[in-house]
Amino acid sequence: MAQEKVRVSTRTLQWKCVESREEISNRLYYGRFILCPLMRGQADTIGIAMRRALLGEIEGTCITRVKFEGLLPEYSDLLHEYSDIEGIQESVHEILMNLKEIVLKSNLYRTSKAYICVQGPGCVTAQDIVLPPYVQIVDPTHHIAMLTESIDFCIGLQIERNRGYHIKSPNNFQDGSYPIDAVFMPVRNANYSIHSYGNGNEKREILFLEIWTNGSLTPKEALYEASRNLIDLFIPFLRPEDKNLHFYNNKPKGTLPCFTFGTELDEIMKGKRKKLLKYTFIDQFEFPPKIYNCLKRSNIHTLMDLLNNTPEDLMKIEGLLIEDVKKIYNILDRKSKYF
Repeated sequence: MAQEKVRVSTRTLQWKCVESREEISNRLYYGRFILCPLMRGQADTIGIAMRRALLGEIEGTCITRVKFEGLLPEYSDLLHEYSDIEGIQESVHEILMNLKEIVLKSNLYRTSKAYICVQGPGCVTAQDIVLPPYVQIVDPTHHIAMLTESIDFCIGLQIERNRGYHIKSPNNFQDGSYPIDAVFMPVRNANYSIHSYGNGNEKREILFLEIWTNGSLTPKEALYEASRNLIDLFIPFLRPEDKNLHFYNNKPKGTLPCFTFGTELDEIMKGKRKKLLKYTFIDQFEFPPKIYNCLKRSNIHTLMDLLNNTPEDLMKIEGLLIEDVKKIYNILDRKSKYF
């Protein structure tokens, strides 16, 4: 009987955006959405899950490392984060903070390079950044530095796409470059509230969901992305359990088939064109999102990283099953003719 009630209630669920605005002064986008009618308790379940997904499951793009190149080379080894540079109004730290606040949007999953090369005097803004074609700047007028003298201001930038908040390591300074605390979260804040109506057993709820984004996504796009990520997390529970797998200590066990590569990929592995492996990223193989995310979490970014793992190694990666490992090698076989 309860099961039938749930079917009736979920069939008529509707959602809509009741308010949307752009807060230009803070570079924020705001949206308010409602979902109804919900049975008692459902609004809280959905609200908690959506808020966590909005704040933690959506990927963003930002600058993660900066290197000063061609700027006062005789002092480049002596510069530290709080140095003042002659001819520049801001200190190194202030420049890093200005770069940290730049909002970028990108659809690719890789680490990319960009640079700025400007001759003073003048103001350096985000529009002076030379970016790859797949990366865009949300606010080109964002201030970076003020050059007070005729000097060459050249810096290299590392751009990365990820999720969450990454704090720089104090020992992660290398080759005169400076890591930046990375805030990859496009959603700056998310709140939900619940309005109840009706009496007794007929009581129903309305879920109000508020979303603020940094401009790289609209609140509606963030809502779509968070919903898709939540669905991906729950899909494994909808699949029938594989009876051929035996679990011991929560690790899937089974007999792996013998995998063979295509002739082209086999030649690369033997060293004839081995350099290709280092510069071929797994992004190019169009792996399903689940497989791609599992590989990235295990620091497998290139074809070299992937092929250095045996099928047994891949099976030890959390979230990968025998079917996923088979799919990886099938995709590699199909793509090997392009190398």
